[in-house]
This record gives sequence, C-alpha cells and structure tokens, in this order.
Amino acid sequence: MSPTTDTASLWTRTRERMSDLVDRADDAQLREGALEAGCNPVCDQRVGEVVTVHGELRAVTYRPRSGARALEASLYDGTGALTLVWIGRSRIAGIEAGRALTATGRLGLRGGDRVIYNPRYELCR
Repeated sequence: MSPTTDTASLWTRTRERMSDLVDRADDAQLREGALEAGCNPVCDQRVGEVVTVHGELRAVTYRPRSGARALEASLYDGTGALTLVWIGRSRIAGIEAGRALTATGRLGLRGGDRVIYNPRYELCR
C-alpha cells in the first residue's frame, strides 16, 4: 500500500468513527428527551396497545393511498422508528422534518413496520 493510499484509508476510518460517535450522541440525546417527556422507548412499545412516544420527525411525506390523501412522518427516538399516518391530510402546519413531537395512538403494523394512524400529537421546540 502506498503512503497516499494508507493516509486516505486512515482518514476514511477516522471520519467513519467520528460520524458513529456523533450518531450515538444524537441517539442518546433523543432517548433522554423521550424519558423526560415521560415516554417509553419505541423499541419497547407493544403492537396493539395505545402508546405515547416522543422523538424527532426524520422525514415527512405526502402519499396518496387508494384514492385517499395521507401525510406520513417517520418518528425516531434513538431506539427505533415508527411511522405516523394522518389519513385525509396532505399537510399539517408544524409537521416537518427535524421537529420534536409527542404522539399518542394505537400501535399497529403495516408491512412489518410499526405505524400509528391518526395520532393525537403535541409539537415540541
């Protein structure tokens, strides 16, 4: 291996480690926020129960489904993610990526993924 390749490889590994540390710190901060909001981690929630979760919206997407409008948002709390779906909505003020949110509703499954339809929610931050 040439010195240039070795240096590039070292730089790549160092950057990956730093990125991993930042991701872990973000996850820890999100987990702490969920606990402060009085919520159990997403990974511990049971399908079929009414749950309250708190986390950060990572992605918000408008998806028409079977002729009905639906707004979908991916909520991540540092332990896992679930999808919030508001049927009949194409937009909700304040529902945007990066926003912290607490949501309550019955946890279900859609295609193996956790989902809450038409959750009650409270925007944070």
